[in-house]
Amino acid sequence: MPLKPAPGYANLIFVTNEPARPKNDTDSAGSIGVSSKRQAMDWSLVLLSQGIESQIVRRDDEPGWALFVAPELHQRSLEILQQYRVENRGWALRHPVFRTGLLFDWTAIIWVLLILFFFWLDLRLNIRPSAVAQPAGVRHGEWWRLFTAVWLHADIPHLAANAAFGFLFLALAMGRYGAGLGLLAAYLAGAGANLFRCFISLDQISSLGASGMVMGAVGLVASQSFWLWRKAPKMHSYIIGSVITGLMLFTLYGLAPGTDVVAHFGGFVIGLLLGMPLSRNPSVPIRPTINWLSGAVFTTLVIVPWLLALRSNSLPT
Repeated sequence: MPLKPAPGYANLIFVTNEPARPKNDTDSAGSIGVSSKRQAMDWSLVLLSQGIESQIVRRDDEPGWALFVAPELHQRSLEILQQYRVENRGWALRHPVFRTGLLFDWTAIIWVLLILFFFWLDLRLNIRPSAVAQPAGVRHGEWWRLFTAVWLHADIPHLAANAAFGFLFLALAMGRYGAGLGLLAAYLAGAGANLFRCFISLDQISSLGASGMVMGAVGLVASQSFWLWRKAPKMHSYIIGSVITGLMLFTLYGLAPGTDVVAHFGGFVIGLLLGMPLSRNPSVPIRPTINWLSGAVFTTLVIVPWLLALRSNSLPT
């Protein structure tokens, strides 16, 4: 007996002899081929991360699975899956997080290696005086401190905490918005958090560390729920859960004793503000061109500030 799609859904035909890729054949209008249950689940999570609900159903007539989406979202689903396939061609560094609709991007390990490198560099060259977020220096035009301070840490426990939490949340943000765009947005949130602290805090204490960037990543992950509220109101439990989870993470990590609460708050809020417009247009984050361009901007904002900091550090006082 042929499988009948659920009411209001377009049939996405199960294909066993075709390559594992989205297709739009004229002979099977409204169909997308899948090659396994695993692929159906992966693609379902990819679509969910872009605000498109889908339904996975086991076929009755033969072994296999079928995936259903709303008919009006069929073409959009094809485009999302094609972009996902192009971006992940040849490697498997982005993986769905089981039953959450989130993607985990393992390229976040590059960020961990970078903060380890700068910690080692600081131990060797003592670059901290010209690189920490010093309020007086920032107010006198030493803008690079907003970025270089993100890469410095006071000691090994400070480094380990930010590396562990940062890897987790950055990987989720990069999986949601794309590797380049997610990393750049979190980095800007971290620099913005340092700027926020320099001009809001009444003390003149210098700050350093990646915790503002980490909280920015938390805000980026939580912000997608605001877009889903408008596009998929039936997902209210998931949306409310995302907001509450983000606030709990901010409370547990951002308000921990001995931490820079002002910078944490600034990073979290900036992450939310950056994430809302990005989540509003889900097609933007998955475009490879945008991610490559964002990666280039991120690289520039790492190299140029550090060149200025090292130059300042070498000048006679």
